[in-house]
Amino acid sequence: MTDQIIWLNAPGDITKFHVEHRGCEPPGDGEITIRHQAIGTNFLDVYHRKGVYPMPSYPAVIGAEAAGIVDDVGPGVSMFQKGDRVAYAGPPVGAYRSTRNIAAERAIKLPDAVSARTAASSLLKGMTAYMLLKKTYDVRAGTQVLIHAAAGGLGSILVRWARSLDATVIGTVGSSEKAALAASYGADHLIVGRSADIIADVKRLTNGLGVDVAYDGIGGDTLLKTIRSVRPFGMAVTIGQAAGAIPPVPVEELRPGKALCHPSIMAWCADVGQYREAALAAVGAMETGIVSQIGAEYRLADVAKAHEEMESGRSAGSILLIP
Repeated sequence: MTDQIIWLNAPGDITKFHVEHRGCEPPGDGEITIRHQAIGTNFLDVYHRKGVYPMPSYPAVIGAEAAGIVDDVGPGVSMFQKGDRVAYAGPPVGAYRSTRNIAAERAIKLPDAVSARTAASSLLKGMTAYMLLKKTYDVRAGTQVLIHAAAGGLGSILVRWARSLDATVIGTVGSSEKAALAASYGADHLIVGRSADIIADVKRLTNGLGVDVAYDGIGGDTLLKTIRSVRPFGMAVTIGQAAGAIPPVPVEELRPGKALCHPSIMAWCADVGQYREAALAAVGAMETGIVSQIGAEYRLADVAKAHEEMESGRSAGSILLIP
């Protein structure tokens, strides 16, 4: 069997990718071989490609989640057999290939109700949502939540999951089309347009108080607006910088008693126990319909086009690579 591998030659733009075909290596002790059926993309991949989060060495293979079929089982593995349907996410990265050997403890069996495409589009985002909604801040009935990019891959899962907890969700979106999507996911209120006055709208919707917790994956100048949209003794959570680097935030902005948190799902998942807890919670959520919509699919060899679309912000939902 031949493995199609997408190498990143060096940090930079999409021209740094190249494709290689070579034979597959057998799994080592404690490993399984997974024949990928779908590979998920995340903005984390863009950060890895650009060198915002540099790889240890180059050339490197990036990609943090995928789903497929167990094709071989290495020595010492008893929990899987050939033909099992599985998915994985988190570290170590290296999913941009058609076949991969991975530690068996990182693989999660998929129930019949969850397809490979659904798992590849939603596992890492679902794990992130679990971390954000239950570990970073304990969202529950009555919690008022602000979610930026509420029609995006992570945003759509956050909206659905927060609503399943009976929280009140205020979402921000860039267009009326994305507003319709976010409303279909269950958002209670939507702030539409890149020029909207987020702070004023949030205060209006919360009787002047602000939200209990706000999740900001946009970055840039948005983080300061996010902090100002949070009530006293609430929490602003920064989880990305899709709009660019975040300028310095004066500590005075956290008065009176606001918290600013910058969690990392990859750091969370470095612990196998925490990883499996979050992954199983995410798969369970998928079974109830808490998933990311699939916005686009590309052949694995067309990874550059997938990255172009991801960075453009055109796609509402997740972008998959199909080997």
